[in-house]
Parts: sequence; C-alpha cells; structure tokens
Amino acid sequence: MLQEKSLSFIKSLAKNNNKAWFDKHRDEYQACKEDFEEFVSALIGHMAKSEPEFAELKAKDAIFRIFRDVRFSKDKTPYKAHLSAGLSKGGKKFAGAGYYIHIEPGKSMAGGGLWMPETPLLKAVRQEIDYNFKEFKQIISKAAFKKLFGDIEGERLKTLPQGYSADNPAAEYLKMKSFVASHKFGDVDLTSKNLVKKVGDVFATMKPFIDFMNRGLD
Repeated sequence: MLQEKSLSFIKSLAKNNNKAWFDKHRDEYQACKEDFEEFVSALIGHMAKSEPEFAELKAKDAIFRIFRDVRFSKDKTPYKAHLSAGLSKGGKKFAGAGYYIHIEPGKSMAGGGLWMPETPLLKAVRQEIDYNFKEFKQIISKAAFKKLFGDIEGERLKTLPQGYSADNPAAEYLKMKSFVASHKFGDVDLTSKNLVKKVGDVFATMKPFIDFMNRGLD
C-alpha cells in the first residue's frame, strides 16, 4: 500500500510544478520517494515468486526519476506529477517487453508490453506474431486478459510493413509500432493493504503476453 500523504504530495506537485515549491517541500518528496521505493520493493518480491530473474532486481533500478528532461520539450515544467517504475529482469532500461506501474491520482494504472522498440526488435516481434499468430491471438483473447485489459493498444502504421500481404490474418497487429496493455486503478486501491497483490495479479495475467513479446530477444 501507499501512504495517503504520498498521494497528497503528488497532487500538490501537479498544482505547483516549479523548483521553488519543490525545494520548500523536499522533505515531503523524500518521504514520498521512500514510500514508493518500499512499495516497489514489495512488488518485486511478490513477482519474484513466478519471475526468478526478478530476485536480484532492486527498486532503485526500476524506479524512474521524478525530474523531467526538458531539453527538447516545449513543456518546461521540471517535475513529473506521477510516480512510475519499469519492472523487468534488466530494470527500467531493459530493451524488451516489461511491466510498468504508474501512480497518479485519478490516472493510476498497471500495464506493460513494448513501447516504441528499436527497429530490429520490432521486426522480430512482428515476425513472431506472423509465425505464431494463433498462439498470440489465444493469449490476448483469454477471458481474464480481456477483462483486465480489453485489447492491446499502440500507435499503428497506416499500411502494412513491407513483406506482409493484406490478407494476412495478423494484419492489424503487424501494423503496430507499440504493443501495450494497461489496467486502471482507482485512488482507493492505492492505499489498500492488498495493493501489491492486486498489481501482482494484473502482471501475472499479463505474463504470457510479455513472454511472447520477449521471444524476439532470443
């Protein structure tokens, strides 16, 4: 679970996204940061039961910085008004498919997949979907998956990639440049004692999808 004061800090930061305010409330930020680290550590421990490679993963290797890189952005606000972490065997820098947790009052979610992968990996994933579309379709069509995530989402090309024909049964998925599934959480869930299990259950349902995506790395 997360502390109510951590959520209050994120809400206040969204309204006061500037360095002067942040510096004045740095102690509150530190408490929020430690609270989130504790939650992510617990989540990693929970997931390690079915993902042995997670056993060596540290929370600090999964959590994204709250400080924004504004060098090439029109939005110059210095801080992210949310907490987030990327969980995979390589932490947040892992190139393949992984799990993602996003904490933002009113917009919290747990999800995962592949977000805008590099061209070689994208081609490998498309090939895997093309070769094993029946299996892929079964994974994302299971009742538990549909209940939590609906369909997978992601930016798509307007036309099929070169080498694929329009009559390919996987055509709409082969157009995708990202492959993402997500499940929303209400604010009341965030302070629940069962939050780790709830998020862990979402990730467990997503695991066959993540494993399929990562075949392209082999």
